[in-house]
Amino acid sequence: MKTLNELIDLLTLQKIDNHLFEGNNYLTPWGRVFGGQVLGQALNAAYQTVPDDRLAHSLHGYFILQGKLDLPVQYRVETLRDGKSFTTRRITALQENKAIFVMAVSFQKEQTGMDHQVEKPNVLPPEVLLPDQKQLEYLQKKSPELYTMLTAIRPEILEFRSVEHIDPTSNQPSRPERHVWFKVNSSAAELSLAQQHQILAFASDYNLLITAVQPHRGKFNRAQMFMASLDHAMWFHRKFKLDEWVLYAIESPSASNARGFANGRIYSQEGTLIASVSQEGVIRTFS
Repeated sequence: MKTLNELIDLLTLQKIDNHLFEGNNYLTPWGRVFGGQVLGQALNAAYQTVPDDRLAHSLHGYFILQGKLDLPVQYRVETLRDGKSFTTRRITALQENKAIFVMAVSFQKEQTGMDHQVEKPNVLPPEVLLPDQKQLEYLQKKSPELYTMLTAIRPEILEFRSVEHIDPTSNQPSRPERHVWFKVNSSAAELSLAQQHQILAFASDYNLLITAVQPHRGKFNRAQMFMASLDHAMWFHRKFKLDEWVLYAIESPSASNARGFANGRIYSQEGTLIASVSQEGVIRTFS
């Protein structure tokens, strides 16, 4: 995907009836439906069933089965609650009449109340960092297949700039922390906050689970590792603009029992905490 319209078209579902929607797939190089796509599309389905004055403030999803790229995904939306301030929906993503993903989303009217946040980490700004694709150019000769795979993973419409040096071939363990700036490479002035929520959900699936692997480098290589998301939770705290840089500050406090766990906080460049994310996934190694 090279344009914002292509990303919006991917995330905007066709309405089949009042409770059923359908979408196409982002053609990933790893041959399975991308978790971020399902998150964004499920959120789009839910948004199509709530009043315009309700904005998502949290979502909790579980990945059940691997999605197939050659089949569209249908999303069935159930109304759990329509309250005075809060609205709740449950979404089931289906292929071949089997659930591949379920998610609950809570929406809220904009209200006033207490306000505080933790500070943004003090890291290098995006202006002095190279785009990830440039940072990976050294792999073209060292490991061309790995270079092709890593640069094909992310759509061109999203630009990522990692604060920490990227070296996927390194055998040196490191702290389970990662800081990545990202933004949409196009003006998003015409997008609603609901659409930006869907794009942020899509982008939030990048960089999380791999952070749990960093302390274990050198114990196995990439060909001996399988990773897949199990669940994903997200909280939207404040308004934001995705055509401006945001910082994804990620840490993995635990990995055990063939699972890795990661938390992320997303800040505006000015330091406003706009969203929080948590994810757990399978990390299996084999010989």
